[in-house]
Amino acid sequence: MARIKRGDLTKLQIIQVACKHFLENGYSTTSVKAICDELEMSPGNLTFYFPTKEHLLELLVDLLCRFQYQLMEKEADDGLSSVIAVCLELATLAAACEEDAAMYDCTFSAYTSPLCLAIIRRNDAERAKKVFATYCSDWTDRQFAVSEMLVSGIEYATIMQAGDVISLEARIAGALHEILSIYHVPHEVRQAKVERVLAMDYRRISRNVFTQFKSFVNEANEQALHDLLKI
Repeated sequence: MARIKRGDLTKLQIIQVACKHFLENGYSTTSVKAICDELEMSPGNLTFYFPTKEHLLELLVDLLCRFQYQLMEKEADDGLSSVIAVCLELATLAAACEEDAAMYDCTFSAYTSPLCLAIIRRNDAERAKKVFATYCSDWTDRQFAVSEMLVSGIEYATIMQAGDVISLEARIAGALHEILSIYHVPHEVRQAKVERVLAMDYRRISRNVFTQFKSFVNEANEQALHDLLKI
């Protein structure tokens, strides 16, 4: 196992404490001072590693994308298709945002941050190349990147309507149909995938996923975080 450098170890400790605060209290209400106080570190020392609080949110988003993708891959190995896994990922995130104010705040902040949005689009584009290869076999990297600009807008609209008069189920169904159509998934396949996701207990799955993620952030050793983020 590779030895973690001292500077990387400090970065990982900052990430772990900041992520814990963001997930428990929300991004907007978490101050740099609160993070520094727990770390017993001066703000100047923290900004040596991370210039702004937004850079810490960027790391949280990247960490969540990687962690959640690993769980969805496991679901796929348990019998779900990759398309179902992608659909379920949006459903669980939307459910988490409706049930958890801190998660809603973090997600809203992420989708309105240029730094974080770039991470979301990059991760999703890489995933889309694998998941939708059958339907978009002649697509270039640029076409996937452009498509994810549209997809991220759909995701944002779906998630940010938390508590709206339109039900969560209706928002998820509409969003998934739009996203799958962007990737040329045939209507009958699209219909079957969306119906299958809606038939699942995605609210319970959401609670399990984000409980696991919070535990991972709070309890994971530095090597596990280092390996996941590839710092």
